[in-house]
Amino acid sequence: MADNQLQVLNALDVAKTQWYHFTAIVIAGMGFFTDAYDLFCISLVTKLLGRIYYHEEGSHKPGTLPPNVAAATNGVAFCGTLAGQLFFGWLGDKLGRKKVYGMTLMIMVLCSIASGLSFGDKPKTVMATLCFFRFWLGFGIGGDYPLSATIMSEYANKKTRGAFISAVFAMQGFGIMAGGIFAIIISSVFDAKFPAPAYADDALGSTVPQADFVWRIILMFGAIPASMTYYSRSKMPETARYTALVAKNAQQAASDMSRVLQVEIEPEQILEEISTDKSKSFSLFSKQFMKRHGLHLLGTTSTWFLLDIAFYSQNLFQKDIFSAIGWIPPAQTMNAVQEVFKIARAQTLIALCSTVPGYWFTVVFIDVIGRFAIQLMGFFFMTVFMFALAIPYTHWTHKDNRIGFVIMYSLTFFFANFGPNATTFVVPAEIFPARFRSTCHGISAASGKLGAMVGAFGFLYLAQSPDKNKTDAGYPPGIGVRNSLLVLGVINFLGILFTFLVPESKGKSLEEMSGENESNEQNNNDSRTVEMV
Repeated sequence: MADNQLQVLNALDVAKTQWYHFTAIVIAGMGFFTDAYDLFCISLVTKLLGRIYYHEEGSHKPGTLPPNVAAATNGVAFCGTLAGQLFFGWLGDKLGRKKVYGMTLMIMVLCSIASGLSFGDKPKTVMATLCFFRFWLGFGIGGDYPLSATIMSEYANKKTRGAFISAVFAMQGFGIMAGGIFAIIISSVFDAKFPAPAYADDALGSTVPQADFVWRIILMFGAIPASMTYYSRSKMPETARYTALVAKNAQQAASDMSRVLQVEIEPEQILEEISTDKSKSFSLFSKQFMKRHGLHLLGTTSTWFLLDIAFYSQNLFQKDIFSAIGWIPPAQTMNAVQEVFKIARAQTLIALCSTVPGYWFTVVFIDVIGRFAIQLMGFFFMTVFMFALAIPYTHWTHKDNRIGFVIMYSLTFFFANFGPNATTFVVPAEIFPARFRSTCHGISAASGKLGAMVGAFGFLYLAQSPDKNKTDAGYPPGIGVRNSLLVLGVINFLGILFTFLVPESKGKSLEEMSGENESNEQNNNDSRTVEMV
């Protein structure tokens, strides 16, 4: 460690795992729990929205959202998230992590509640209201990405920092699972209280008027876990790294961390240790920044972008998989509320069996084998399984082989979560200087959300059959599922290549990685190397 390492930062780096670490994980993690609940709960109720507001008299199938409405309903929160990641990432570096942290939570609480409200009862007004508030809900969620990651990285010790940051991110899995469980409870209660026939027996009667409350309650429930952590966030002290390195107030940093770490740190010993080296006062995207961190930023943005294309394309195949193994029967054999129950059960089982275990494998192993190895391994196995699904695709479409398809599909997303889905969140919070850390994480995350939009919606059109007579209603012909899987395999392979731009940060202090408190020569040599673990 460099000689001019601030004492307060050194104390954080070598601190033993204490209760405040777990408190920080819970406070930041509950934000991510809410993020996942709010982002993914919409997929539980889109079928219900189609039945309620787009019913067609005389149709043999229940009403569904038109393609443009479905895309807007599912995608508008992604657009808001992208904007929030950029804006709050920048604001977190300008005003401080703590000042902005509570702001994002309040936006999430208010917009979760407002998402369940409507101005009018016509389809256009209901969907316009929903989309408006889900955009701003996404805006608040977007702010949680860079701020939670940055706060956790700046609070953690260097030995277990990766596990702590990935534990915050892993709360997403519980959020997705909680959304499914809550929807199961609500749909079960409504189905028992207001029974209705299947659509095939009575098209109009299969959707009871009270079903309109189901989707509203499910969306509004997201406000509760967010509001529960607001007080705790407001009481968190500003991170010592921001206070000392950005705000240049070493005395306050020492005071805050003395209280948190429960050790005495004398501010007089560190007041004169703050670096005033003008060579390190370069601005974001300056020539000096690009020389030191340009390749790192390219690595974090490109890998997150490529990962999210593949990760969010999973909804292309879920309906086939759920139908193949009998989790979701044909829509016309159920009433509206029963369909919510079946979809929620399927999502909960997927989260329980694949999503949650993958996240926690990363938590356990990230500080053992390192970020670089986990990310490389994840992209490698995602590439292998995508090609294994694509090349013999006709084989997997036979009824007798569909269980194999389900297993391959599950393994693909297990290695996404025990792989780049977690590491792309962790690394940008570790490798950039404190004054740019939140901004650079926000830029990396926004790049990922752009990839999510490509994966969720671009491939929805791309995967349509080349035969226009076999496409889903309202969609133009595409390149087919097999060719889409081949493209996704190539995208995952590109993820392997771009991973080599990302440095290994296991066991190193944030200042070692960013070059703060090191000589310029040492910084230029060390911060560009990748430790092969």
